[in-house]
Amino acid sequence: MPDSSHSNSERPFSEQPKRSALDRFLTGISESVFLGKLGVADIQMVDYLSDLLLRFVRSDALCKVRRGTGEPVTEVYQMLQEGQKRIGLARREVHRHIGDFTLFWSGMYPESLRRPSKSSVDGFLDYCQQGKRAYAIAAEIEGGTERPPCELLIQLSDQFDLCAYGLREIRRAWEEGEDDAGGLLLR
Repeated sequence: MPDSSHSNSERPFSEQPKRSALDRFLTGISESVFLGKLGVADIQMVDYLSDLLLRFVRSDALCKVRRGTGEPVTEVYQMLQEGQKRIGLARREVHRHIGDFTLFWSGMYPESLRRPSKSSVDGFLDYCQQGKRAYAIAAEIEGGTERPPCELLIQLSDQFDLCAYGLREIRRAWEEGEDDAGGLLLR
């Protein structure tokens, strides 16, 4: 019986539960954009990206990294500091999350990164550069069979810009789909 303590992205593929309508939608639109429009035929990477979108539908997934006090870390600069404090798999997961977080925002909502805040150091960070670096650091630490392989993390680092562009195209496709469906697609 599958261990229910793991998220979908951490379970071995053979133990994945039945997929929700949202999961099927995000997988379908991701495949359409990456395979059909961009010609990216890497199913493992496309599946990872559609899973990233599904995970980040929940806002608490954006605040996965926590300080030693349990307080959520919401800025990349703070996440980088926390990553330096961790070792082993904990370090890998913090840096993987930094990669995911920066890829999500760079791809889905790049306009939000152009508005630096006076109260945030993140306005001075290059999210793409930090995301590439974070995935590369995470890839240096072996994760075991229940985590994304190091090769995939290296690929996400090397192809970060393409992935971010693909996520922008996914956003465009569902926004256009909302117009075509009378705004009912995601409501």
